[in-house]
Amino acid sequence: MFNIVVYSLLSLVALCVLYPLVYVVSASFSDPQYIMGGEIWLWPKGMTVDSYASIFKNDAIVRGFLNTLLYTAAGTGLNLVMTILAAYPLSRSDFAGRNLFMGVMVFTMFFGGGLIPTYLLIKNLHLLNTFWVMILPGAVSVWNIIIMRTYFQQSIPAEMQEAAVIDGCSNFQTLIRIVLPLSMPIIAVTVLYYAVGHWNAFFNALLYLSDRKQFPLQLILREILIQGQTDEMVRASTESAIKQQRAVEGIKYAVLVVANIPMFLLYPFLQRYCVKVIMVGAIKG
Repeated sequence: MFNIVVYSLLSLVALCVLYPLVYVVSASFSDPQYIMGGEIWLWPKGMTVDSYASIFKNDAIVRGFLNTLLYTAAGTGLNLVMTILAAYPLSRSDFAGRNLFMGVMVFTMFFGGGLIPTYLLIKNLHLLNTFWVMILPGAVSVWNIIIMRTYFQQSIPAEMQEAAVIDGCSNFQTLIRIVLPLSMPIIAVTVLYYAVGHWNAFFNALLYLSDRKQFPLQLILREILIQGQTDEMVRASTESAIKQQRAVEGIKYAVLVVANIPMFLLYPFLQRYCVKVIMVGAIKG
């Protein structure tokens, strides 16, 4: 009876999660008039790929997609390097003052300068409307440092690092040749966390970017979803405005699908590492 209840609840949760995804995909391949009429439930109606064709003809969407790929790749690479360089020394018991440094880092998780001081700092550093404004402000996550430090402490035997030192390895060589090859699970999970964060980021772009050529895809998507009624549509005739609104409805769902495909493709390759990281610390002794 317990198993029946558990599987029933999990099936209900899976249905609640999967149905919106199926609906979005179905709507993206449906005729916009059926979407506006609320006739789409599960399968596409009036099968068409016009919405996807409109996306790839739109320079702003294509440029936003490429910008997001660049921000995600560069940002994730910098995040990973910074996190490793912070987590490894903090995991070493022979590192003097590690608790002090860890305390200072944790302090920043609960207290911050606020939005206005942060904006003024970014402005004074001349980062507004630059590529780096999407990368540097979030160069490292204290939460991910804690996770990686814990993995290093519990999964990499201290004796192995001591043996490497006896064999003549420096601290940096020990990190590169011993610790990192044994830490692929936590590295993969950290890459996933950072990549998803960069891919979905739009708030920094909303604050610090005014040049549309540098907008990420999520900001373009926000404009499509929230500001679908443009000035041109308002000035257009009633019939033309209705047609444009229908086109916008189809493009909304198509852009959602395109925006999520890279993360959906990334997760299956890293999912097995997620399970290993979850098990960190599960067994004591």
